[in-house]
Formats: sequence, C-alpha cells, structure tokens
Amino acid sequence: MKTTKHIFAVGSIVAALAIGVLSLPQRSFAENGMGTGQDGASNAQAKLNKSQFKDVKVAVDNGIATLTGSVSLYEYKKDAANRVRRAKGVTAVRNEIEVAGKGVADSELKTKLLEKLTYDRVGYGNAFNSISLDVQNGVVTLAGHARTDVDKDSAVALVSTYPGVKDVVDDIEVDPTSIMDDQTRMAVARAVYGYPSLNKYAIDPAKPIRISVQNGHVELFGVVDSQADKNTAYIRANGVPGVFSVKNYLQVAGQPSEKPQ
Repeated sequence: MKTTKHIFAVGSIVAALAIGVLSLPQRSFAENGMGTGQDGASNAQAKLNKSQFKDVKVAVDNGIATLTGSVSLYEYKKDAANRVRRAKGVTAVRNEIEVAGKGVADSELKTKLLEKLTYDRVGYGNAFNSISLDVQNGVVTLAGHARTDVDKDSAVALVSTYPGVKDVVDDIEVDPTSIMDDQTRMAVARAVYGYPSLNKYAIDPAKPIRISVQNGHVELFGVVDSQADKNTAYIRANGVPGVFSVKNYLQVAGQPSEKPQ
C-alpha cells in the first residue's frame, strides 16, 4: 500500500511538471510578442511612424517581416528595413518596397552621381579613394576602392539619398588597415605630386591621380592629360621604396582605357 501511494505521488509530480513545461513555450512565445503574425505586424508597423513611410505596409509570418508599398528615396527603403528589423517579434526582413518618384535617365543619373562622388570626402584623403559607379535601370552599382570604412559609407549614403536611385549594390572594397600601407600612400603621393609635370593634378581636389594601396601593392586611377603623364606617374610610384608592384589604371583624356602596366 505504501509503495502504491509512493508511485501515485511520484506520478502526480511528473504530471504536474509536464503540464508546467508544456505551458512554458506558449507563455514565452506570447510574452515575446510572437504569438501571432498580427502582433508582430503591429510591432513592426509601429516602427514606421514617419511620414516617409506612409505608403509602406508590413506583414509578419513566423517572425519574417515582408515590407511592401513605396517610398520616394532609396534611403527610406533601407531605413524602413533597419527599423523593422529592431521590432519585437521580427527575426528577418524581406524588403519588397518600391522606390517611386520621378524617373531619371541612367546616363543623367550617372553623370550627376559621378560629380557628387568626385567631391565627396575632399579634405579627408579623397585622393586615396578610387570609387567607380555604373547605373542600369536606376540601380547603382558602386565598385573600386575606399581607404576607410567611413569613406565607403559616405559614398553609399551619398548615392542612397539622390532622387532617381532605385537600388544600390555596394561592391566597394576597403583597403587593408596597415601603418606600412599608410606610409606607402604618403610616400607615393609625394613622389607623384612632387614631380613638376604632375603637381598640376593636385590643384583640383576632385580630379587627382588617385592612389590605392593594398599590402604594399599600388594601383593608380584617374584621368591625366597625356600618355607622358601616365607613364611618369607609373615610374614615380614604382620607384618608391617598399612598393611591391604598381598597376596603372590611369586613363588619358580623350582616349580609350588601356591595359594596366
């Protein structure tokens, strides 16, 4: 009889524990705001309480938020995703927002953005950035090299806020962080700009001979007036102590680009 009571008591305890354990996930799920898609959508929509998001809608399914609707700038599309990603109950974001607004021809958009980029970060080592861009159906692809993450982020932000940009593909490479490379950059700049026939390229801060350095390997970008200037820049850079190699991507004004030396 004593054994039967003991078994019954143990069974009751196990049953109680099982009921408690089974109820925990349900309470936790609800408390986390993930009990229903409606809860998650409400939390996410509340993050978009700015006028620029008035035409944006959010649906949440199993923690995945899908954004639809339209905004006037690509910057707002990106910002909407960042805001919703922080919403309670959201684990991932699918961004299907369209960038509306007045359309701009690809050629016009490219010209305007290139002009903006040439003056970006002037005074902060602009000559050590060599960022290029292409535009296809309003989608801007950024490539090339940036000296720092700040330079890269600045270029992306500049393009993202420009009217007519529908999307941005960021393929910019940030040069490795290295004291030796920093010293090489300065040495190459002195060697190039210090030469009499080349110091004219230091006059306009938006049109320098651009110098990129990755682990002692130098790349030259930009547009020069003559083949002689291109050759001289290559020779000057290649003569700097500690430089392992030089790739000369300088273009001569009015001529098609050539293979690098």
